[in-house]
Amino acid sequence: MVGESHVVVLSHAYWSSRFASDPNVLNQPMIVNGQTLTIVGVAPRGFDGTTLGSRPQVFVPITLRAFMEPGFKGFDKRQTYWAYLFARLKPGTSIESARAALGTQYKAIINDVEAPLQKGMSEQTMARFRAKPILITGGPRGQSSVEGEASTPLKLLFGVTAFVLLIACANIANLLLAKSSARSAEMAVRLSIGASRGQLVAQLLTESVLLAIFGGLAGILVAGWTLSLIGAMLPAEVTRTLAFRIDSTVMLFAGALALGTGVIFGLFPALHSTRPDLVSTLKGQAGQPSGARGAKWFRLVLATAQITMSMALLAAAGLFAKSLLNVSRVDLGLKAENIVTFGISPELNAYTPDRSRVLFQRLEEELAATPGVTVVTTSLVPLLAGSNWGNSVAVQGFQQGPDTDNSSRFNEVGPGYFRALGIPLMSGREFTASDTITAPKVAVVNEEFVRKFGLGRDAVGKMMGSDSGSSSKLDTLIVGVVQNAKYAEVKQKIPPLYFRPYRQDPDVGSMSFYVKTSSDPKQVLVALPGVVKRLDPNLPLENVRTLIQQVKDNTYLDRMMSTLSAAFALLATLLAAVGLYGVLAYTVAQRTREIGLRMALGAAPGRVRRMVLSQVAWMTAIGAAIGLAGAIGVGRAAESLLYELKGNDVWVFAISAVVLSTTALLAGFVPAHRASRVDPMRALRYE
Repeated sequence: MVGESHVVVLSHAYWSSRFASDPNVLNQPMIVNGQTLTIVGVAPRGFDGTTLGSRPQVFVPITLRAFMEPGFKGFDKRQTYWAYLFARLKPGTSIESARAALGTQYKAIINDVEAPLQKGMSEQTMARFRAKPILITGGPRGQSSVEGEASTPLKLLFGVTAFVLLIACANIANLLLAKSSARSAEMAVRLSIGASRGQLVAQLLTESVLLAIFGGLAGILVAGWTLSLIGAMLPAEVTRTLAFRIDSTVMLFAGALALGTGVIFGLFPALHSTRPDLVSTLKGQAGQPSGARGAKWFRLVLATAQITMSMALLAAAGLFAKSLLNVSRVDLGLKAENIVTFGISPELNAYTPDRSRVLFQRLEEELAATPGVTVVTTSLVPLLAGSNWGNSVAVQGFQQGPDTDNSSRFNEVGPGYFRALGIPLMSGREFTASDTITAPKVAVVNEEFVRKFGLGRDAVGKMMGSDSGSSSKLDTLIVGVVQNAKYAEVKQKIPPLYFRPYRQDPDVGSMSFYVKTSSDPKQVLVALPGVVKRLDPNLPLENVRTLIQQVKDNTYLDRMMSTLSAAFALLATLLAAVGLYGVLAYTVAQRTREIGLRMALGAAPGRVRRMVLSQVAWMTAIGAAIGLAGAIGVGRAAESLLYELKGNDVWVFAISAVVLSTTALLAGFVPAHRASRVDPMRALRYE
């Protein structure tokens, strides 16, 4: 059946880019992963598969998985659960009714077929296994872990963006309020000659909306730059699979947001400026600000709210910055400097395992002969790339029982692996070129493996092997113990891990290489394609980069959140400082006569400065206190993204409060100093 299904369907994007939308490609042969397939169709435009974050170029029947992925044993192992089922519901059928209809059949399969296959389970675990319900969810978003992983950081970034928007809008509202107060005489004249209040409100709202539209257009440009910045911080594989662009939906949302903010934050200034006291205003004709009590308090509340939100953003930025600092201080247990890494998969080019093994050894020799290269080694599982390979093991002296955790991560590596990566050998030896497929099986374990399986100081010389549940075979000799080193993730705890020589694997078909240099790694990066091309010009290099870059890519989310939150926090603090300066400057201008009278009665300039700065201090204290409560909430929401850090870190909050207070006092000093230099005689003639 598999032989009759050697067919392939192209994605629309791949068909358009590779074959220029040529319909004549149908029924033509095509080589995929070294296998010849027949093109039988093209997928609909816009369909990128069922997994978010993955964009297949071709689709093959599921029955070809073992054929396309050498070494895949899923069809032979009933207990290997790896497939997702998609089904279209009949019209009028709900997910709940489908779940109820399938539940009976699912329960029978679990209890009659699957349960008897499970080995080594306790009665409690078996009971939970038998009671496990069928999971049915909506399919519009496909199946992927990306949505769950990205949910928290995206919500936080959306909240941070909303805070900055509110601060900017508060600034604009204060500006419009001050402007409208200055235009009170103009509004009074317009009302006195017959203009309706509705016409004036409409005029002022139009001005506010136009301001918002111009700001929105400028924001689109900033958004494009921000997306470019985010793309530069993400690994290449992420930017290839996820689209970072401003589409029509985003444009409509931005347009609606600009119009909404223009109306909402322009409404109060418009209403306030169109209800002046006509008699007193027309008598004053100088157009001085009205200084209404309601408008004054509204401006102060807006400025205090800006301080509140700035405090929350500064605290969030401080938490992410400290978390990134903690990540940068993580002891990897290895030396990543001057190492270039890349991968090749000859099994996908129709290589047999024997040919692949020979190719790997030849490539090791060719790379070792390259100028500047000091050590070359390999591993099956790429280091710090998020890949986790593991299985259950049996270890000499380790007693197993129902539900015993006997799992361990594993890797297959080449000679000199630990020496090349600077991982200290605690006892025994590491692998050599003589550890081949014909030699006795050997393994090297890390300290965490020794601890978990209770090997103590006598680990070297003990036997271990794989544990399939029904049978265990102690056929591998532990010949060495190495110091703990990071395996898949920088931020994860080091797992129990054992290593095998890749030359003892009869099915090896892909490998990652690590090339240590004594000079600039860029020279080796340039030379790599030529070295591989000499051995096989059709063999592509995968994930070519320095190991330092690999470590950075492993923690890209921390760097992205720290950079963006810090940028937004600085912008928010700057906006809050500008807004506070504007409110105080306007307030001082309103109180010029009062200040002049105070100074004429003997008030010293220092006392006047303290009077203005005390207002700043009260606003800052109130705003910082409320913002601190918001910061604690933000910290709790972000705690899952923080590394070795609580969301209520006292030092981060204290430093944020100091930065905010200093900025606020600096913003208030200029108006305070200006107030202290008022000429009493000129001030008494004010108005």
